Amino acid sequence: MFIATLLADPAKANLTPEISREATQSLSGGTVDWLCDSVACEVALPQEPADVESLWQGLQDREIDLVIQPAKGRRKAVLLADMDSTMIQQECIDELAAEAGVGARVADITARAMNGELDFEAALLERVGLLKGLPVSVIDRVLDTRITLMPGGPELLATMKANGAYCALVSGGFTDFTQAIADKLGFDENRANILLKDGDRLAGKPGLPIVGREAKVKALHDIVARKNLSPEDVLAVGDGANDLGMLQLAGSGVALHAKPVVAAQTNIRLNFANLSGLLYIQGYRQSEFLFPG
Repeated sequence: MFIATLLADPAKANLTPEISREATQSLSGGTVDWLCDSVACEVALPQEPADVESLWQGLQDREIDLVIQPAKGRRKAVLLADMDSTMIQQECIDELAAEAGVGARVADITARAMNGELDFEAALLERVGLLKGLPVSVIDRVLDTRITLMPGGPELLATMKANGAYCALVSGGFTDFTQAIADKLGFDENRANILLKDGDRLAGKPGLPIVGREAKVKALHDIVARKNLSPEDVLAVGDGANDLGMLQLAGSGVALHAKPVVAAQTNIRLNFANLSGLLYIQGYRQSEFLFPG
């Protein structure tokens, strides 16, 4: 048995009964079950469809996401999440660079690295080098004035944790930011790179070893071993090339508003839904969501 989930951006709520009926007929599915009116619904399928590319593209043209996955085991025990452009809407290093007056240069390197065009570690070293001499106090200013949570994140964490899931934030960014975001959202742990300081200024170097693609894979293995689980029990989400390892290893790997190279190599692609879509694809109803605070 498989489940097809249709999802819209909750801000647009443009998933209509007509769209759901057309998709269900194309998939030879059963009765439509609405998880949230105008935002998410699912339908049971007797078997995995052989070819859904044309249906998927047609739905994308209407700004609707389609996810097809086995019904068994889709509710996961671990959430492993990237931070930049995933749990938050920005790239932290780009925001620091903007404060240092090298924003455009660093943003270009970041975009190329996240799309797999540059070696991640080399790109990180180059970008951090451009921050040398920036006052450490800028970190708090960026957190306070430039960083915003990705929509759907608070309810994703609150709901999964209330249902017993372990949540880890694993970033190629920096601990100064991951700790703040982990505390705000309720992650159980966070791993990221360390920005070295020279007194009250940034030293222009990260601590070693660098947290990149392989470190994210290691985090997945570490957590499932500690919890006596398997990679199949993990829901991973990210958007950049350095996330591909964990996305491909996890039972459910979600490319969220991802770079083309990532979306092309990931089975679950959410281009319009926000982070609450990660609850819908696990079968949670909007009435089951928890909202912190």
